[in-house]
Amino acid sequence: MSLSAVCLPCRRWRRPSALPGLASLRLAAVRSLHATRFSSQAPHDTAKDIPVDGIPYSKLTIGVAVEGFPGERRVALTPANTAFLLKKGFKQVLVEEGAGFQAQFADEDYKAAGGKIATRDAVYEQSDVLLKVRAPFLEKGVSSSKSEIDMLREGSTLISFLYPAQNKDLVERLAKKKVTAFAMDCVPRISRAQSMDALSSMANVAGYKAVLEAANVFGRFLTGQVTAAGKIPPCKVLIIGAGVAGLSAIATARRMGAIVRGFDTRPAAREQVQSLGAEFLEVSIQEDGSGAGGYAKTMSKEFIEAEMALFMEQCKEVDIIITTALIPGKPAPKLITKDMVTAMKQGSVIVDLAAENGGNCEVTRPGEMITYAGVNVIGYTDLPSRLARQSSNLYSNNITKFLMTLTTPKHEAQLAIDMSDEIARRSIVLHKGKLLWPAPAPPMPPAPAPAAQLPAEVKADAKALTPWQKVSREVATLTAGMGGVVALGKATTPAFMANFYTFGLAGLIGYRVVWGVTPALHSPLMSVTNAISGMVGIGGVFIMGGGYLPETIPQLLGAMSVLLASVNVFGGFIITQRMLDMFKRPGDPPEYPWLYAVPGVVFTGAFLAAASTGMAGLVQAGYLTSSLLCIGSISGLASQTTARQGNALGILGVGSGIVSSLAAVGFSTPVLAQFAGLAGAGALFGRWIGRRITGTELPQMVAALHSVVGLAAVMTSIGSVMAEVGHVHLSTLHMVTAYLGVLVGGITFTGSIVAFLKLAGKMGSKPLVLPGRHLINSGLLAANAATLGAFVTMAPAAPAIAAMCLTGNTILSFIKGYTTTAAIGGADMPVVITVLNAYSGFALVAEGK
Repeated sequence: MSLSAVCLPCRRWRRPSALPGLASLRLAAVRSLHATRFSSQAPHDTAKDIPVDGIPYSKLTIGVAVEGFPGERRVALTPANTAFLLKKGFKQVLVEEGAGFQAQFADEDYKAAGGKIATRDAVYEQSDVLLKVRAPFLEKGVSSSKSEIDMLREGSTLISFLYPAQNKDLVERLAKKKVTAFAMDCVPRISRAQSMDALSSMANVAGYKAVLEAANVFGRFLTGQVTAAGKIPPCKVLIIGAGVAGLSAIATARRMGAIVRGFDTRPAAREQVQSLGAEFLEVSIQEDGSGAGGYAKTMSKEFIEAEMALFMEQCKEVDIIITTALIPGKPAPKLITKDMVTAMKQGSVIVDLAAENGGNCEVTRPGEMITYAGVNVIGYTDLPSRLARQSSNLYSNNITKFLMTLTTPKHEAQLAIDMSDEIARRSIVLHKGKLLWPAPAPPMPPAPAPAAQLPAEVKADAKALTPWQKVSREVATLTAGMGGVVALGKATTPAFMANFYTFGLAGLIGYRVVWGVTPALHSPLMSVTNAISGMVGIGGVFIMGGGYLPETIPQLLGAMSVLLASVNVFGGFIITQRMLDMFKRPGDPPEYPWLYAVPGVVFTGAFLAAASTGMAGLVQAGYLTSSLLCIGSISGLASQTTARQGNALGILGVGSGIVSSLAAVGFSTPVLAQFAGLAGAGALFGRWIGRRITGTELPQMVAALHSVVGLAAVMTSIGSVMAEVGHVHLSTLHMVTAYLGVLVGGITFTGSIVAFLKLAGKMGSKPLVLPGRHLINSGLLAANAATLGAFVTMAPAAPAIAAMCLTGNTILSFIKGYTTTAAIGGADMPVVITVLNAYSGFALVAEGK
């Protein structure tokens, strides 16, 4: 049984009405059938002989028609994308009068975007490329003497949902019109095509809308409440299937305060369900339901029996059930029987997202809502269309991005169909009337050559180590490590070895505490470590000076570092808390985070009282306290039960570190006031940022704040050197570490900005492939090495040369951060942020020199 969030069209051949209603959700449908349908008509890939001919955008008219299918409210192109296409150079965009009306896009909006409003006949007759949601209707409309398929201009290009496996007659009619047809449902599921995956977009909408429809019919709140009139228990929701629609439904129900349970036969779905805060249900029989392509497969009889027993038990308890289960190419499996429906409480709701393909519930009626045994059973097949504006926005983005991929580097600003491109080849159905679907399956990697067969005795001897070999290798490794440390100690100073000792222990502890972090908490962990990285500003504290205002350039750089670091620290902890709050459930026990202020106040008061009679070892004690608390903070983020405590420990750790650093510096009252003003301003701005952004903006905001850490490291490193240039005690080690601090901080700064722009959609997600990029990066690295040599040899006695070398290093690091990060795709930006977070750790190490 497939529990992916999909639906297959299940209507007669002549009616493409089974196209994208809930039929838009069928992520596995056509793709799983590519190798079986029409194979006798296309035994070989004849597409490879088709030349790539480009047509300039300036000669192409884009057409957008009213969807003819009854009840369809979506439109294929929004005004925003109309303006985008015209900006790209297309001749004109013709929009049928009223095409966007039901999706809340007025004709005036299209006119304002540069589109032209035309009659239905004009759109079909003049369009070179026609964009639609549903496939052309085969039957004649009520108000038209021709069907949509008859109105299509011969030789034109059509882009829409087509489902060629289910609509053979439709494909044949399009072929007679010499149409070039692309099916949005056939866009391959590859990383490069994620932005064009209209099936996933519509499934996401359907899952969300399913919860809203259920909540609208359900007789009480989804969230639990305690009121003067009594206690209201939270609603219990069961989601069967953790595909795109299922996960969307889980997330929506959780946000509305319900207790959510999810079920899927695929083990890989467990982590996804749990990461959204839902309980993952399992049956007693262990069986892997993963099928080809990441979808589920038909399970054994024993598993199904155990599964049905589980569903019966859940039906007696839950209030709402949402089903999304399908088997590609087969009718939807019956998971909810009449007996189960009867067992549910009066007023309960079932939403069957597989209704168009027969339904997962035995009593479902496609397209209708009925009441059976007091249970409301919703079988609507047009849920995406019931959120027409949102669905149209998503689909318009998908189809626009798809249209813009139909070109090649040699055919700039031209529509060019390159059959060697996987997206174009696998989505094209007809080329000028010639059937090209299905595309051949992607080539499989060659099988590895079989290893030479050895006798069993020889294999055992080759793999097994004798006890002597095992111990001797371990001892050799240990000896080399210990000897290397002795050599390092001889070649360096005691101060360096003290720092290296701290660095080694910190690295070991960091590895241990982070390794066991729950995957669902990776983003909060990244946020809290980013906030702790704001301690890079402590380096700025040591170079601050003057009075109420800085008096020198190094002092100004230190002050700016403190300001930026304060923004990152306060904003980072607030964002972390907001992320963790998303995991809260209505029934969770109360928390008292304000109590953690008590140890902070006690520590600060005791520290100041003790310092008034002499510092002694107070500063080191404060550093020890700060270190242990920060380690405890990261360790706490390993589990949901201790995550909020971890965030509180991080705040205490950074606070105690700042207090200890201020005591170590011994500021005068004016400089202390300067620090307080800068830290306060940064705190207010960081708090404002952390509070105003929406939940969906939290990941990219972590990247934005991380860029602040990088810039603060640059300023601190430059200021620390410039404050001591010309002094006898300026060591080579100090100069090298400060230079590296500028290099790492600069890469972190621009790299994090690029990550933020890609995650926020303000920059294209495609990797930036510069010609000769390896040569460019090698040249930048060589320039860094050259400036480092000049800096170490000539800068100690010449402030001007020091400033020039550090400025050059800063510019080079900014460029390197941009070129290396922009060359990575948007989908990998979370990993990039993780790496850059590690870079900021190295910047802190460089500052600690």
